[in-house]
Order: sequence, then structure tokens, then C-alpha cells
Amino acid sequence: MTTVVLVEPRIPQNVGAVARLCAATAAPLHIVRPIPFVLNDRSLRRAGMDYMELVDLHVHDDWSACRNALAGCQFRGLSSHGSRSIYSVEYTSMDVLVFGSEEAGMPPHVMEDLRESLLKIPMPDPRAVCLNLATSVAICLYEAKRQIEGW
Repeated sequence: MTTVVLVEPRIPQNVGAVARLCAATAAPLHIVRPIPFVLNDRSLRRAGMDYMELVDLHVHDDWSACRNALAGCQFRGLSSHGSRSIYSVEYTSMDVLVFGSEEAGMPPHVMEDLRESLLKIPMPDPRAVCLNLATSVAICLYEAKRQIEGW
């Protein structure tokens, strides 16, 4: 089943929205520390609309621990630095969609690790380089689900 990873997210409302999305699509959610808020933070729960108990949530102390926990999966990093469109690949149920933080994007060591698998959401205007984290996750996750499950 397609999995979502958030690496060092910074905004609890975005994490809550992603958690709600993962609950609705039955996609496991992995979060890589550090994060500057508590996972039961009020704004996180508000954005997640109390869907947190429906989320298959995993929290990892660092990128290496996350990679190890998902060994055997196909990692696909999402970044404005990606060379291929999210629509140019064939997704499988073993795919892991990896997103960086809202402020800094993907940490350099994660970007380097995923260099060969970086994808981007196409945006016709070069001045628009990124979207909201939750919006990006929704676009990518639903494209993967559409391909895999025929949505």
C-alpha cells in the first residue's frame, strides 16, 4: 500500500491535514523527527478532525530509522528539484512518497539519498516553485492511488 513520509514537518495544521488524507485513503503515515510540536497538539488534532486514531502512524527519530523501517520499498522523493513529473512514472503498492518540510524542503542528506528518484509536480509558471505540503501530498497520493487502485 502506498505510504507517505513527512521529513521534519514544521506546521501542525499541515500534518493534521495529511493525517486526515492518509486516514481517508488507508495510506500509512511516517513522520521523521525532529518536529517542533507534540503530535497530540491541539492544532494538529483540529486539522486532522480527530482522524488521528484512524491513521497508521509511525514516528522515527531520524531518516535512517525510517529507511530501515520501510526496507524493500520503492522510495520516491517529491521536490521542486525533481527532474521527472509525478505523472511520468508507474506507481506500485510498494511506493513510499517522501516530502520535506514546508520551510526548507527536503534535508540535503535525504535529497542526496533519493537523488535518482526525485519527482516534481508540474507547474507551468516557473515563478511558482512549490505548493502547500498537504496539497502536494494529496496530488501525489491520489495519482498513485488512481494508477494502482483505479480511482
